[in-house]
Amino acid sequence: MKFIKILFLLAFINIFAQTNIDNPVANYNFPKLKSSITMPVTIPLSEISNMINASVKDLIYQDDSYTDNNNDQFKVKVWKTRPIRLVGGTNQNILIEVPLKIWAEKGIGTLGLYTYQNTTFETVMSFNTTISLKNNWTIVTQTKTNGFRWVTKPVLDFGRVQIPITSLVEKSLKEQQEKFCKVIDEQMASQLNFQEYAVTAWNAFANPFNISEEFKTWLKITPVSVHITPLKFYGNQINTSLGIDIFSETYTGSKPESSEPVKSASDFVFVPSVADQFLLQTTANVPFTEATNIARDMFLDKEYEIRGSSVKIKDIKVYGIDDRVMIEAETEGYVNGTAFISGIPVYDDLKKKIVLSDTKFKLKTSNILQKTATLLFRGRIIKMIEEEYGIPTQDLENSSKKSIDEAFNKEYYKGLKMNGKVFNLKPTKIFMNPSGITALIDINATLKLMLNGL
Repeated sequence: MKFIKILFLLAFINIFAQTNIDNPVANYNFPKLKSSITMPVTIPLSEISNMINASVKDLIYQDDSYTDNNNDQFKVKVWKTRPIRLVGGTNQNILIEVPLKIWAEKGIGTLGLYTYQNTTFETVMSFNTTISLKNNWTIVTQTKTNGFRWVTKPVLDFGRVQIPITSLVEKSLKEQQEKFCKVIDEQMASQLNFQEYAVTAWNAFANPFNISEEFKTWLKITPVSVHITPLKFYGNQINTSLGIDIFSETYTGSKPESSEPVKSASDFVFVPSVADQFLLQTTANVPFTEATNIARDMFLDKEYEIRGSSVKIKDIKVYGIDDRVMIEAETEGYVNGTAFISGIPVYDDLKKKIVLSDTKFKLKTSNILQKTATLLFRGRIIKMIEEEYGIPTQDLENSSKKSIDEAFNKEYYKGLKMNGKVFNLKPTKIFMNPSGITALIDINATLKLMLNGL
């Protein structure tokens, strides 16, 4: 489950962090965002087969006594000749085939005088295992015998006398097959208990992640609930789908307190289906210092013609008041004074910028004669701000999409492989915070998890 921790962490890489470069970073907690991640999960039956084969030794059974079982004068050894094979059934079951080689030795005689002869033969033992996933993260199996078929039948060769021992061997095989059912169930319960992995993944988010040392930005992910669809069995794999509801919280300043670790993962909820695509939400935080730098690059020392004269912008800065962005520009020339242009930040999908809407203007000047030029100047500077000023997000969107695509298509932990794709990533809602502008970012993506080579 280590992949889940990495997934959440990498989903927020390349997002602007909030800071105030000129002053120590202020403590600020951004809104808690509820998001969901859904993904289909594929478990190849070869993985379960590998677990069973690893737990079952080549020598499965051995009887070295002639005198046990009511002095049956019979010895037997049973080996696994090839890997145990699993095939998916249609009713939440798995068909298991165990190829066996059997050596048997039988004594013929009476009154303590016996002649012994041995033989080697092969059979394929079959089992039917039903699997159910419990909402406490455990797997429950019930394995039953499904008979066996002879590859070569056992016959003892005493020269002129050929003695079939099929019935004698079958009795022993049936007894061992019944015992082997218990072995299969015990191994499956041990190897496929996901409670431990769920607790590890859950507690991985108890400690906030430092996603930007420079900007002292922390990210905390809190799983809320988990939804799982019923298991579906196919010829060579088991499929299910996983849905995780989470809260993501962004902090700046000092590291927030960790959540209390859990000792057991909460039960999940079975659902008929989950969506193929999921929506993940996070925030991009642009400090006012960055917004000011953008404004200075665009307008500082530039001159604009008004009524045959010109206005030069001597200085400009950007800050926030309530829910509005304030642009304060000092001008000289046709108008000497300070212009205050405020607007509500919104995302422009065509320009790929955060721009201002509902723009308002106020001019502060000590020259009362210049106040007659306010209307002309107002129209010119408002148009300039609305058309030219904006905080670009294109590079942010491209780099974030690339990073998430890369994060969705890697093997971060041996045996846990992810394949995914980001279909859409863009800012939606824009709101203010004490030291900058926060963009709520929607990420539409698909993700697939495969267990392979655990």
